[in-house]
Formats: sequence, C-alpha cells, structure tokens
Amino acid sequence: MPEHLLTTVWTPDSWKSKPIKQDVVYDDPKELESVVRRVATLPPLVSQPEIDRLRAQLRDVAEGRAFLLQGGDCAESFDYCDPTKIEDKLKILLQMSLVLVWGMRLPIVRIARMAGQYAKPRSSPYETVNGEQILSYRGDNVNSIDPAQRRPDPQRLLSAYFHSASTINYVRLLLDSGFADIHQPEAWDLGYVRNEEIRREYQTIVNRLTDALGFMGVIGATGSGQTAALSTVDLYTSHEALLLEYEQALTRAVAKPTVQGGRKQPYEPSTPPRKPLAPELCDWYNMSAHFIWIGDRTRQLDGAHMEYFRGVKNPVGVKVGPSMEPAELVRVLGILDPLLEPGRVTLITRYGAGKIGNNLAAHIKAVQATAHRPVWCCDPCHGNTTTAPTGHKTRSFDAIISEITSSISIHRELGSRLSGVHLELTGEHVTECTGGSQELSHSDLPNNYQTFCDPRLNYEQSLDIAFKIAKVYQDERENGC
Repeated sequence: MPEHLLTTVWTPDSWKSKPIKQDVVYDDPKELESVVRRVATLPPLVSQPEIDRLRAQLRDVAEGRAFLLQGGDCAESFDYCDPTKIEDKLKILLQMSLVLVWGMRLPIVRIARMAGQYAKPRSSPYETVNGEQILSYRGDNVNSIDPAQRRPDPQRLLSAYFHSASTINYVRLLLDSGFADIHQPEAWDLGYVRNEEIRREYQTIVNRLTDALGFMGVIGATGSGQTAALSTVDLYTSHEALLLEYEQALTRAVAKPTVQGGRKQPYEPSTPPRKPLAPELCDWYNMSAHFIWIGDRTRQLDGAHMEYFRGVKNPVGVKVGPSMEPAELVRVLGILDPLLEPGRVTLITRYGAGKIGNNLAAHIKAVQATAHRPVWCCDPCHGNTTTAPTGHKTRSFDAIISEITSSISIHRELGSRLSGVHLELTGEHVTECTGGSQELSHSDLPNNYQTFCDPRLNYEQSLDIAFKIAKVYQDERENGC
C-alpha cells in the first residue's frame, strides 16, 4: 500500500488533494461555495448515537448474529418525498424483514436507500436525446430529468437536504406512531399479492407470529420494555456518497468519550462545536445518513472518495465487481478498516449471475487471508441489467435469484457466510423487472414502467425474494448445514 495513504493526516476536506472521479462541474463555483457554506450551518440529518447503534448492529451481522436487508430506489426523485411513496417503501422493507426473521431466526438490520439517494454516477457526461447531445442526468441533486434543465444547479443541493430532512422526519413519525407494530399485522394490506400461494405463506407467518404474541401476553411476557421492542424497529438511511462537497458540509466533529473515575463518559451532543476541537479529541461523523457507500466507479485507491471515507466513523460500504482484483480488495480494506473493526466495512458484491462463479470465491479467499471481518452483502441487481426488445432497461427475477443463491452456496463452500442483500426495489406495483410470481414478461414492461434510472423490483417481486431467501436459510437451519 502507498505509504502516504497510511501516514497523511485526515481532515474533512483532505479529499480535495486527491484526483476525483464523477465530479460535477458547475458554471458558477462561487454559487456552489455559498450553497455548501449554507448546508454546513444546517442541523445534522441523523445523530451520532444512531450511527453508533448501527455500527454495533453491523458488528453483529459480520459475526453471524444478524442479517442485513438494504433496499430502495436506484435513484430517488424529489417527487418521492411523498407520504404514500414513503409508506409503501417502508412497508415492503418491514414485510420483507418479517419474512426473513421468521425463516432465519436472526435479527434483521434494516437500511433503506432513501432520504439522500439523489445522485447517480454515469458512464458518460453526455447522452443523446431526440438526436441531440445533452448533459447526462446526474440525479435530482445535480440537474433535472427534463432535457431542457440539465445544467448542474448548486441550489439543488439545498433542495436535497430539505427533501432528505422531510423524508427522515416522516419515517420517524411513522415508526413512533406504531406503523411497524408487529401486534397489528392485519394493517399490512395483502390485497396486491395476487399469487394465492405467496399470500397463504405470508399469512401463515403472520398468524403464527400473532399466536406467539398472544401466548406471550397470557403468560405475562410482554411487559412495557418488551412491548416497546415489538411495536417499533430501527430503520437506517443510506446513499452513495458521490458529491463530496455536500458530504463534507454535513460531516461534523463529535467530542470523543472520556474516562473519568474509571467510567467511560458519553460523547458530547452531535452538533457542530462552538469552538474547533483538537483533532485528537474528536471523531468525525457524516451526518447526512447513517450508512454511506462508495460505488464501483469511484473506489480508486488514491482517489478522493477513498480519502474521504477513511476518516468518518460511519459504517461504510464498497461496491465490489468483476473489475476488482483480489489484491486490490485487500488494499481497500486496509485503507477503510485499519483498526480491524468487525462490520466497519460492508462489501457489496455485484457481479451478475453469469460472472459470480468466476469472481466471488477469489475475493472471499483474499479477505479470509487477512484479519478483516467485513459484512458480505450481495447486490444481485446491478450485474443483471439488460435491454428488453421493447427498449426498456430491465432485470430478470430469475437472474437475481440465481446470483443470491450462488452467493450463499459459494460462501458456504468456503466456510464463509452471506450476511446481507442489497436490492433496488420499490413498494409500488411497477412493471420494470420480468418474472416473479406475477410472471411478468417483456411485453408487460410498458404497463407501468416508471423508473427514470435503473429498473426496480416491485412490491410482489420483493416479497418473493424475501420468501426464497428465508426458505434457503430455514432449510439450512433445520438440516443442520
């Protein structure tokens, strides 16, 4: 590993000294500076205790005591900051986690791709629309999907902040209001699950859980603490931290805990300190989200994104595809996890059903030869994108399931364990991916194709995946594999 990657002092803006990929060029740099200064004065979107709680839970995932479910839109639109859309997304994640808990007998750590997933990397800065070359759409926090509004606009960073804040606020309101109350499964409408077999299987799980809770109530095992635990859940936010000016503006110093009288004192409140803290007395948290990740296009070892990520206390993810050499993966872990903290890094593998067999095993073996203990998470969506005869970008449900089951098998063969899935999904009844219990075909795609970026699993396809994963792990548990 290059010496300077280990010895240089980290600051929230040290990334500026590194080469950067997927950067956005604004017409007016001074306007950008003004917007970033404004964002830096705004309250954090998440708190340090919440981030630390997720760190502890991902440690459990890395050590096999929990399972990670991460999902949401490919790219959020500001229009998705809508009560119904937020409820739909939250509901499918909660229902999937209920299915997984039942099948796996493990706690589920839920991370949503929401409240900040507004930027998208692109393979080219330009695209052709109606025969005219224009700037590519880079996400709502950069420019508009409207071809006439493709100029990068710094004011959209402010809009991204306030849409994120509104989304997080509504999610917290829902969870605090009993939206996730496991005592009220009848409130989770199954009317859209047209496949009778899936509906019966899900209803069986709900009925068994309801019976179990009723029994616990009879024997007095649902005291106030237990009731609270069954009425709400932790749900964390995440996004690809692509625009580093924005991420830096929401990176805040938090005083390290101190030891007094033999007892560890807690962190100071996670607000910008009135006076600058000495570097050795503080930790830095990205408070735009609980969890952030580096994409496959921005993970250069000596690049700006890797430099930024190495200094924040948040748990972080790295997309790992066929282009990453095993030795490079080890160096990535060395940069991001120098203290060998289990669960600090989540490796989000994305190969494609046809390529996983040639790549995953080598990556697992390379990591096993080190002392790092990352979370192994399968992203079965990105490597399985194709173009349908209708011209729509789509993904095959069968290919997605194939990559998941192959990942489980390869990990098992090597004495490792797949500990999570990362899915692009929606709680809406769109027609963007083919297959699943609805048996959607290419001819069905135009019926309700809504995505302006990559295709998403719909509500029923998402439940299908939860049932299939749960069944695999249930069989493993019952057969003692």
